[in-house]
Amino acid sequence: MKIYDWPTGPYPARVRIALTEKNLQSHVQFVKVDLLKGENKTPEFLAKNYAGTLPVLELDDGTFIAESTAITEYLDAFDGTPTLTGQTPREKGVIHMMNKRAELELLDPISVYFRHATPGLGPDIEVYQNSEWGFRQLDRAMRGMRYFDEVLRTQPFVAGEKFSMADITVIGGLIAAAFLKQQVPEECEALKAWYQRMQQRPSVKNQLEMSALPF
Repeated sequence: MKIYDWPTGPYPARVRIALTEKNLQSHVQFVKVDLLKGENKTPEFLAKNYAGTLPVLELDDGTFIAESTAITEYLDAFDGTPTLTGQTPREKGVIHMMNKRAELELLDPISVYFRHATPGLGPDIEVYQNSEWGFRQLDRAMRGMRYFDEVLRTQPFVAGEKFSMADITVIGGLIAAAFLKQQVPEECEALKAWYQRMQQRPSVKNQLEMSALPF
């Protein structure tokens, strides 16, 4: 299999963490797509993913799977023993709910802030910016952090008692926030304590070291 990505980005980080959690690194070849050069907008890449977003998984039969959640689901089922997306109907439902909330309330808003209210990927890439919209999304991301702090005051992981895809998505949001020097609100003690624990996982530790580099 091949994974097309930009290795320090928060969305590719989700898939890389999942790969390490599943110990599937040896099954994958990474192909770097340079966002700064706009390689994700070339006709060649758009044939793989019409949206031009990363990451993209290419299977041996030529199938392309985009979207971090979809890729994680595939990888989690690859060995026949899902550990990140749930096993029972209840686990699956709760994990998918919390993963979607992590996207809508944290990761996606902080990414919009990056693209609209900072220099982003540079003037050649950010051809349209709306700083007011970007700062509104930053406010939303901060509210999202407070929401997940409330969640983590009563349970050890984002979706309950087990580490899951939902935790990985929140981690991706916090990686992006840290890169943009946006701190977790001081009062979010549960979220900060949880993140400190997550950083001890080898999968997260490796990605944090990589994500210290620019997007």
